[in-house]
Amino acid sequence: MTEQLIPRKSLKLLLAAPRGFCAGVDRAIKIVELALEQHGAPVYVRHEIVHNRYVVDSLKAMGAVFVEELDEVPDGGHVVFSAHGVPKSVPANAQQRGLAYFDATCPLVSKVHKQAERQVEAGRHIIFIGHAGHPEVIGTFGQVPAGAMTLLETAEDAELLQPLDADNLAFLTQTTLSVDDTAEIVAILARRFPNIVGPKGEDICYATSNRQEAVKAIADQCDLVLVIGAPNSSNSLRLVEVAARAGAKAYLVQRADDISLNWFDDVHTLGLTAGASAPEVLVREIIDALGRHFDLDEHQVTTAEESITFKLPRELAGTAA
Repeated sequence: MTEQLIPRKSLKLLLAAPRGFCAGVDRAIKIVELALEQHGAPVYVRHEIVHNRYVVDSLKAMGAVFVEELDEVPDGGHVVFSAHGVPKSVPANAQQRGLAYFDATCPLVSKVHKQAERQVEAGRHIIFIGHAGHPEVIGTFGQVPAGAMTLLETAEDAELLQPLDADNLAFLTQTTLSVDDTAEIVAILARRFPNIVGPKGEDICYATSNRQEAVKAIADQCDLVLVIGAPNSSNSLRLVEVAARAGAKAYLVQRADDISLNWFDDVHTLGLTAGASAPEVLVREIIDALGRHFDLDEHQVTTAEESITFKLPRELAGTAA
């Protein structure tokens, strides 16, 4: 945090809850830890296991080696696929090479993959709502044949869409989108294509929805909202947008050192939350850093309780304590 000499003042701190790790992130990190425990270092991880530098660096210190592609994994190596999911070609390639792999794909992402396969089997073209280049989008597109899916990012995209067969469509979504933005896009698709088929349940995951609702509950009371998360974390970026729409200044930060005390000149109430891949230790780091400059009046605002857990892969479950 940038050090400056300013008068110490009181600051009301509203902590959003739920915040931080979700069940899918917990599971993915545990898979890497258990793979290291069972097989020893190094264990290779294709792409960041979750989008958080602190988590990645912590796993590196335990012996995890992060790579971008499978050809960086030596023969006989053990590799973990990230929580965001991978195209079908990746495990197929691992099998061809005889690599031992563990799939840490979030079960809620895997659910979208299965939905995509079913819609293609039913002969429908899929309209996928998501962000171009995001690993989850790449992984989902890789579940179906080329040309079976079209990506939409904005409401404008939905208005301009001209499918070849407007009566034979389905839509799916990335799990970490803005709930409000996605609802707008889905409404446009439903208006333009009345026969479009959607998922029975919401594709946007419970953790993404819950964290956005928690931010909505505090943002209109805050002069500033800080969201702890990585710049490549979709769900964290959406939290910044939610806070800004409610009228608060909002910044994405990764660690306490990212914060400038200049931000607090006219701030009396601060909101604080963390994206689904940011650990609670970073929340406490920032609170401790702020406490060295302000008299904090801390309040937690809870909008939902989360108790969801996901099973580990069978080959690792027996090693869990």
